[in-house]
Amino acid sequence: MENLWNRCSSSHQTPLAFKGNQKQIGQAHREVFTHFVSLPLAIYPELKKNIEAFQNSVLGNNDKNPLTFQTTLAEMGIEKSIFVSPKTFHLTVVMLKLENNESVVKAQNILKSICSNVRQALKDRPVFIRLRGLDCMNGSLDKTRVLYVPVEEVGHEGRLLNACHVIIDAFENAGFAGKDAKSRLKLHATVMNASYRKDKSKKMDTFDAREIHKEFENKDWGTYLIREAHISQRYKYDPNGYFHCCASLPFPHK
Repeated sequence: MENLWNRCSSSHQTPLAFKGNQKQIGQAHREVFTHFVSLPLAIYPELKKNIEAFQNSVLGNNDKNPLTFQTTLAEMGIEKSIFVSPKTFHLTVVMLKLENNESVVKAQNILKSICSNVRQALKDRPVFIRLRGLDCMNGSLDKTRVLYVPVEEVGHEGRLLNACHVIIDAFENAGFAGKDAKSRLKLHATVMNASYRKDKSKKMDTFDAREIHKEFENKDWGTYLIREAHISQRYKYDPNGYFHCCASLPFPHK
């Protein structure tokens, strides 16, 4: 466990850099988040290939099996920029507001202090998730803002959810989490998000996901071990392309 912790925890010595034009999750609540606790999934090469293949299929980059709706992608509001990068594929536990280096150090210490409580919530056993299908967040498929892969804990014991609640409680108590973070928790793996659209002149804050859903609603994306939780910094990336890790809490592996 110590090696995993040390691998990420030295980053508090690097000054934080935030850009004025960054996309902000939770703007409707007037909350600006700088970091978040993530459960990385991009550590699995086969899953990254699966996500990349999905993107290529939708965008028409797969000549072997072209999809029938690709001639109308522009009308559907679908373009490459709204896809999530396979290198950053993850589950989000809680969004965090860490506005300076002191806050980052405190958050690192919080994550380290709850290690035993998280392992207890997991009953000191590995936890696996199954990714299956596609669904949209808060709306209808024809006006989708976020398209995601639903997450199911293998065994249905609720251990992963309990561990997430331990993490959320700790950061809520410190004043670093967003409002009602626990009640808003919905573990999911986002594959497309309209807010990522680069060309803002199109004024399209949704896209039509009906055909995509029809094609991939029963897709089995695989079963994966949740190996650790990260404090991830938004808009900053490590050499592997994943969000910059400020601290890491290992989950049971055996």
